[in-house]
Amino acid sequence: MQGTEAQRRPGSVRRFLVAAALAASVLSSAFSEPLAAAAPADDWPLFRGDARSTGVARTSLPDQPALLWKYDVPKGSFEGTPVIAAGAVYIGDLDGTLYALELATGKLQWKYTTESGFMASPAVRDGLVYLGDIDGQFRCVDAASGKLAWEFAAEAEIDSGANFFRGNVLFGSQDATLYCLEAKTGQLVWKHAIADQIRCTPTVVEDRCFVAGCDGQLHVIDLNEGKETAAVEIGSPTGVTPAALGDRVYFGTEGGAFLCVDWKQAKVLWSVADSRSSQAFRSSPAATDQRIVVGGRNKRIQALNPDSGKEVWSFATKTRVDASPVIVGQRVFAAAAAGRLYTLDLQTGSLLWEHQAGGGFAGSPAVAAGRFVIASDDGVVYCFGKE
Repeated sequence: MQGTEAQRRPGSVRRFLVAAALAASVLSSAFSEPLAAAAPADDWPLFRGDARSTGVARTSLPDQPALLWKYDVPKGSFEGTPVIAAGAVYIGDLDGTLYALELATGKLQWKYTTESGFMASPAVRDGLVYLGDIDGQFRCVDAASGKLAWEFAAEAEIDSGANFFRGNVLFGSQDATLYCLEAKTGQLVWKHAIADQIRCTPTVVEDRCFVAGCDGQLHVIDLNEGKETAAVEIGSPTGVTPAALGDRVYFGTEGGAFLCVDWKQAKVLWSVADSRSSQAFRSSPAATDQRIVVGGRNKRIQALNPDSGKEVWSFATKTRVDASPVIVGQRVFAAAAAGRLYTLDLQTGSLLWEHQAGGGFAGSPAVAAGRFVIASDDGVVYCFGKE
């Protein structure tokens, strides 16, 4: 064997080239997408787990998850999704309190209270927690102490969780505006308005952001400039967060259609609707190259073929499914409005585990560090894992 050209070069030259390639790789990583598509196995720092909103966990869970702890807020109510970062769980309630709980035990670490309420999911990055409220205030709080770092006023309710691009934080508001702020200071970098409310969490791929709007369009926005590069008609409004997989994004609408859009070509590749019902989608999908999994107000959890949209399986629940499912290996973890939790086989949809909790679930699971955390509308945070 003669070897490659690099292998045939003198040792000092090879070492220089390897070092240069490594440096280039580090620089490319640093300046492309600080939140990689795959979140660390020990963290679930965003509403759907990662910047691309895939809803896919990088950890494992036992076949029969055990209830490890509950944190009860008397007269409380949660509609948001918790996040997990650095061994802590963060979640805001409708009464206006942001809680930090120890992931291992559920013990309260701190709470930050406002006069408003929280419907959005928090987001965590670099030791800071970001969360908007129903009065339009977007706050940054120190993750270790719960002390306010800064706040920024939008002009209407914030249901959108935050996402990140380089040194900036992104969120949408019912004032029909996507905001980009400096993550450390809260200073406005740019804002981009559409024709109607933004309720979804912005999905980020490279230097592009995807916003599915109440104006019936999917917007593709250049994150360097804050300018729209394309808009795709989707037929009806939606507040669902799109899941990105390669050049495609997947999401459902209030009109009961579920779509796949090629964001580079700015066109709908396929659109499907449940022939049994035209109920809206409020659940954001989980996406892998094998299955797209989503819950519906038609009281079903469905798995679709990502290339064609053809239904692979459907699992019937007794109540609507607004919570967004999470894919963990070859299983799907999902929650229904009546407080029932399900584990389904990703390939077949077969029921593997279920648990009846109190209250109901509008918020979705967070899965990291071998734990499954979800909060109910009757004020209870649940944590499942291995006993």
